[in-house]
Amino acid sequence: MTMTVPGFPGTSHVNCRAEQTHATNTARENAMASLIVLANIVPMISFGAGIGGGLSIGKSLGVQGPSEVAWIPASYSLTQGAFILMTGRLGTIYGHRKILLAGAGWWVLCSFVNAFCNNFIAFNLIRGLSGIGGAMIVPNAVSVIGRTFPPGRRRNLSLGLFGAGAPIGGWLGAFSAGLLAELTPWKWLFIFISLLGCVVFGSLALVLPAEEPVTESERMDWFGSFLGIGGLILFNFVFNQAPKAGWGSPYEIALLLTAIALFSSFGLWEYKFAHTPILPLTIWIAPSFFPLVLVVLISFMSYGTFIWYLVAWQQQIRHWSVLSTGLGLTPVAICGGAAAIISAWLIPRLAAQWIMALGCLAILIGQLLIATMPEQQSYWAQVFPATILSAFCPDFIFTAAQIIACNSVRRYEQGIAGSLVGVLQLLD
Repeated sequence: MTMTVPGFPGTSHVNCRAEQTHATNTARENAMASLIVLANIVPMISFGAGIGGGLSIGKSLGVQGPSEVAWIPASYSLTQGAFILMTGRLGTIYGHRKILLAGAGWWVLCSFVNAFCNNFIAFNLIRGLSGIGGAMIVPNAVSVIGRTFPPGRRRNLSLGLFGAGAPIGGWLGAFSAGLLAELTPWKWLFIFISLLGCVVFGSLALVLPAEEPVTESERMDWFGSFLGIGGLILFNFVFNQAPKAGWGSPYEIALLLTAIALFSSFGLWEYKFAHTPILPLTIWIAPSFFPLVLVVLISFMSYGTFIWYLVAWQQQIRHWSVLSTGLGLTPVAICGGAAAIISAWLIPRLAAQWIMALGCLAILIGQLLIATMPEQQSYWAQVFPATILSAFCPDFIFTAAQIIACNSVRRYEQGIAGSLVGVLQLLD
């Protein structure tokens, strides 16, 4: 606050400087909020490119068929989902700015290396490594918003736009994959993405203020993280590989049993030995929390399979080009972005369980429309309404799940519960 004394010499200059300082701070905060929203959009461009252009990229790497090529988008979301609990905790201990920018640099590097992978396995390994960068970016970007803006309109707007960035970025990736596939070899897609990341994250580094870690004296549960992440990665690998290898394959059974053993060891470690558990087991006894996790997991899995197999159907059965497929997913960007804003508007007007029910109903009807469509049909008959409806699923489910989770658990467990919902969203 600036105090003015009429007639006091120099008062007008003091007021002027104060107004200039306030304007500068506001401009910097607005620039930072815009760049943080872009920090969510850019990695999602990479993910969307893997969905829209996955079949084309897989074919150039000697692999065909949606069950095998599914590893191109799945390898990214697998590691991003598996590491997100750990990286959010690292941000709390060492500083969200440091972890965010370290993840951004790692993501840019891996995206650039992806452009020069000529082997399907190597390509997906690098995609998986870039997913770790994405896991470092997302939770810490959300934390930066929370620490920069006090509760109110600007924070809500920033978080709403951040959430809307996911479907918009996914669509931009699918569209970019199609556009560049028509003009250039696929490697230029990843060169373009990495250069875009350099610009966005480099600009973000210039405007992010320095910060002090919140709990620098606390320790990271490294062993618990190893057990939990290992179990998630193995289970996700088994699930994604099953359509090709079959659930009866010896190595599928062996890896599934190993994943179960890791999860069991993780639970024992967190309950008995961990000083600072990353996932306290007491969270599971909270009322309605376990059913919530099941509903969220199944809904997001349904949405993930919907998008991937819709793309595969359009390209392989109806012989659409990659560009046409990207354009066909335009309702996902428009309605998904709108859903993020609508869900925020609904929060004070409708109980969270009904918002979640609407999200579940949206993906259910969308799946039924796709499951019953004939081999050849106009886009407008069933695909168009299905993409519109399904686009409301992720944001409605995510928003409602965050509210229900936070209301179900103890206050000190709310951050962990919210992060777990984020993990489920990324493991689709």
